[in-house]
Amino acid sequence: MPIPSKHELKAWAENYVALWNAGDKAAWEANWRKVGPGEFRMLDPVGTPEKVGFQHCCLDSFDLFQARVQFRIPEGMLFVCDNEVAWTLENTITTDGKTTKHYSIETYRFEEDGSVTIRTYYRVPARTPDELGEMFQTYLPE
Repeated sequence: MPIPSKHELKAWAENYVALWNAGDKAAWEANWRKVGPGEFRMLDPVGTPEKVGFQHCCLDSFDLFQARVQFRIPEGMLFVCDNEVAWTLENTITTDGKTTKHYSIETYRFEEDGSVTIRTYYRVPARTPDELGEMFQTYLPE
């Protein structure tokens, strides 16, 4: 498989946000598989144990977070350079009746064999007994 083109990666990024926000898991998965049909590796966030496999890197996250998190890539914060995508992502999180905004920096590297490496950077919420803390206890059990 050739490395996805700049146009394909830009379309993937735009659809990543739109389909996530719409809650369309099947279309979100198909969007991923257009540009990443191979193996997945993810450090989410960097400094935590590596996740491996499409299910663990993408679909489990959708199932855990999508109902409470909406995404937006602020104007000028999407970068497509050769086979890599980077963005600053605005994460609007609604838990325990409150809505807050958190930011992450995320990079995606797409290889010729269809594999994808994901690296994210954000402040991990405290392991508190509220909804957000419980989500991250599930997501990052160590």
